[in-house]
Amino acid sequence: MDHAADAHRTDLMTITRYVLNEQSKYPESRGDFSILLNHIVLGCKFVCSVVNKGEEQKKLDVLSNEVFVKALVSSGRTCILVSEEDEEATFVEPSRRGRYCVVFDPLDGSSNIDCGVSIGTIFGIYMVKDDHEPTLDDVLQPGKNMLAAGYCMYGSSCTFVLSTGTGVNGFTLDPSLGEFILTHPDIKIPKKGKIYSVNEGNAKNWDGPTAKYVEKCKYPQDGSSAKSLRYIGSMVADVHRTLLYGGIFLYPADKKSPNGKLRVLYEVFPMSFLMEQAGGQAFTGKQRALDLVPTKIHERSPVFLGSYDEVEEIKALYAAEEKKA
Repeated sequence: MDHAADAHRTDLMTITRYVLNEQSKYPESRGDFSILLNHIVLGCKFVCSVVNKGEEQKKLDVLSNEVFVKALVSSGRTCILVSEEDEEATFVEPSRRGRYCVVFDPLDGSSNIDCGVSIGTIFGIYMVKDDHEPTLDDVLQPGKNMLAAGYCMYGSSCTFVLSTGTGVNGFTLDPSLGEFILTHPDIKIPKKGKIYSVNEGNAKNWDGPTAKYVEKCKYPQDGSSAKSLRYIGSMVADVHRTLLYGGIFLYPADKKSPNGKLRVLYEVFPMSFLMEQAGGQAFTGKQRALDLVPTKIHERSPVFLGSYDEVEEIKALYAAEEKKA
């Protein structure tokens, strides 16, 4: 037996240890946020084990939603939950209420389950002011007000990516320990990227700036080499790759979906939050994505997110289009 290797394995930065370390930086902290995150992590572990058993998509969507709603309510730290699966927001009964609102997509990309493509859970956390009864307005806030955001990807490994507003860290589930271990500390997205990610099947319906940008990716005029196209069609997997390798992920508005396809609260905001925390950018075609103020819980928005320089190019193309108009 290799005792040195075993000893090394016990000195691991688990996600629980990481969150408690972060908590200790705030002497006034009551530990509520740490408890809430622990419940989210537990929900992800459960969904990960069920996904790996290969249940049907329909059952998994519903099951994942139930798991997260129950985990979040039972934490005693939430007051409003918004799920992609539920038409209405869930208001937690006063006896189990806490200070946090959680917005989440329990199983994003679930139509890909049967073909073995990575899928995931996306979440964002807001805090409610103590001085009033919680209302929907507490959730309909711009993304820049989020305290934390993250996703858990169920793929070849189970990866949990989290930002609490001080950078981005990635954890991988060690099945032998049943613990998420810090494997990707302080993730920084490269300033430029060689990959673009978009559903080219929608090209005939795109607006000018999107079409110009993608044309430039394929046929650069400055002598640089063309970018590679990678599009999985599962937002968590596409964003995860963009975060690690750089490049850009686009889901623009088009003639068919004039407001874009992705939902603001639990897709656009959490992923934009992570991108900015990792040194990238997120843009809607009109403004910084995190400045958007949603008016409905399932509102949609176009989004362009990824490496800083790539998003700058998109912004310049939209600015030029506006000047022409």
